[in-house]
Amino acid sequence: MEIELKYRIPTPEVADDIWNDKLFFSYEEDGSREELCFMAKYFDTSDCDLAKHSIAYRVRKEGCRWVAALKWSGQSDGALHTREEINVPVQDDRPDPSVFRESEMGAVLEEIIGDKALIGLLETRFMRRRFRIDTGKGIFELSIDQGKIVTPYGDEPISEVEIELFSGESEELECLGRKLCGQYHLEKESRSKYSRGIRIIKDNR
Repeated sequence: MEIELKYRIPTPEVADDIWNDKLFFSYEEDGSREELCFMAKYFDTSDCDLAKHSIAYRVRKEGCRWVAALKWSGQSDGALHTREEINVPVQDDRPDPSVFRESEMGAVLEEIIGDKALIGLLETRFMRRRFRIDTGKGIFELSIDQGKIVTPYGDEPISEVEIELFSGESEELECLGRKLCGQYHLEKESRSKYSRGIRIIKDNR
């Protein structure tokens, strides 16, 4: 289960201020701060069978490694996003549903796809700056993403901050979110990058 808060960042200056702020310094895990280039491709059939079942299939390059992800049962309540997720290391960006075969959801995925080919629907390209936070009540990751969503029908900028719960209670996650919002007056982002890309496609087809 992936649980995270997501907020829109209004300007690049605010993104830099969040990255350099001492708000979370006392909680930050030593050596966890890093910057990585992320490039992701989202796949579906030409009939969008996965989207019809609220399933997202992504292959993403995270720095030097490739990771395939399967996401489903997603819900959002303001800034709070929850969804089921499976991540599997892979060799490249080619879609291969069999990498999820050992999971129950992998069988569902293959049944939905059948013998149809998977095609790339959209991409996300962004720089992620991140570090881990240990409050003593939970472990979290704060990420600042800046880049763009790319579709055949147009692009849209990415400028957001996420706080993901790794372990602990969601109440502590929400407390961190309130501190961040109180400091920077951020707007809640109820949409995932994928859903934003799908909306661009639907609005232009």
